[in-house]
Amino acid sequence: MEVQLHRLLLPPLLLLLSWPFLLRDGGRSPAAPPDLHPVVLLPGHVCSQLGARLAGAYEPPAPGCGARKGEGWFRLWENYTALRDPALAPCYADQLRLVYDPAARDYRNFPGVETRVVSFGTTRGFGSDNPAIKWRRGRNDCMRMLVDALEGVGYRDGENMFGAPYDFRYAPAPPGQPNLHFSGFVSSLRRLVERASERNRGRPVILVGHSHGSINAAAFLNQNTLRWRRRYIKHFVMTSMGAGGAVGPLKTLASGTGDVLSGNTSRSFASAFLTLPSPKVFGHAPLLITRARNYSAYDLPEFLAAIGFSDDEVAARYRARALPATLNVFRAPIVPMTCINAIGAPTVEKLVYWDGDFSAEPEVVYGDGDGMITLASFLALDTVIGGDPDQEYYKSVLIPNTTHSGIMKDGFALQCVVTEILEANRR
Repeated sequence: MEVQLHRLLLPPLLLLLSWPFLLRDGGRSPAAPPDLHPVVLLPGHVCSQLGARLAGAYEPPAPGCGARKGEGWFRLWENYTALRDPALAPCYADQLRLVYDPAARDYRNFPGVETRVVSFGTTRGFGSDNPAIKWRRGRNDCMRMLVDALEGVGYRDGENMFGAPYDFRYAPAPPGQPNLHFSGFVSSLRRLVERASERNRGRPVILVGHSHGSINAAAFLNQNTLRWRRRYIKHFVMTSMGAGGAVGPLKTLASGTGDVLSGNTSRSFASAFLTLPSPKVFGHAPLLITRARNYSAYDLPEFLAAIGFSDDEVAARYRARALPATLNVFRAPIVPMTCINAIGAPTVEKLVYWDGDFSAEPEVVYGDGDGMITLASFLALDTVIGGDPDQEYYKSVLIPNTTHSGIMKDGFALQCVVTEILEANRR
């Protein structure tokens, strides 16, 4: 079967000239197909909301942290109030962290903490409870503007548009590794896709992922049979994600701070290793440079030890669990696929810690990419997926002068995403 490989490099001006604006408060909208295929959206990292409740087994780090025991469900993520209250922040960090159970060989919540994803099946749970960004146009990159744009062409939440939020602390694992939480997510998403198809006269679903949501969508497809995929998946639109990981997360791990919480909380997440650089893409090129030694993608277990993951079990877990997942998540899904990524933003390519102090601010060598993922990782998709002879349709779109999150909120990039969804409807 001949592979249809499409590579488009779209300048913003061309997109702006060839597209009427999709936002509901401006201009005309492009004509939508009369019978839309249902769409299921998977948002980016930390865009899903989590609820929690505390059982009697919970042992708080401070007396006040157990105040909610037995009081039912409360917002765990994103709890804007707790994040900004010095008295509540330690409780919040404690309740968010995961623990790894060596006996079960799997991650789980801290004892006594029960969690659930809010509003699974709808798009209502996407975003933040921070009043400064919750609904402000142009600042919310958690698919809210994509939802608005899709509504402008005929999609309706709960009818032919559905959301698949997830617990961002967890990550896919390779075959043979227990992964209770992610397996549950895969089962829930499978039922959602089947239900979306049934509600829309049996039409297969267009799956759309952004960033971390793209990884989960790709892993989800891997874990379903080819027969099921061809019956229920019309098209997979993957945005803001490459096949080789990124260098930037190494800086986050080294400093002990992140985009969720600082210190041991974010380091406890299974997803902390989700986008580390893949040896398949970065090879033996030095990514972290010190006077004493350099670290390539092949040397990440040693790097983890150098930044405080001193337990040999952590390095062994990385080799057995995180690295195989990184290597195997992105393979041809054997359903039509479009990858949309941004380029032209300074993106971390190398980190220089000349004195070997990984807690210090490094000198950063920048290359091309979307500000988070490097161009090399995007180009690897052409080989890993586009180069597979069984992948009948694969299209890659690179949008200059936007960013990782800009794909979900910059006018021309957002229009490109909706274009591909409408094109998938017509194919």
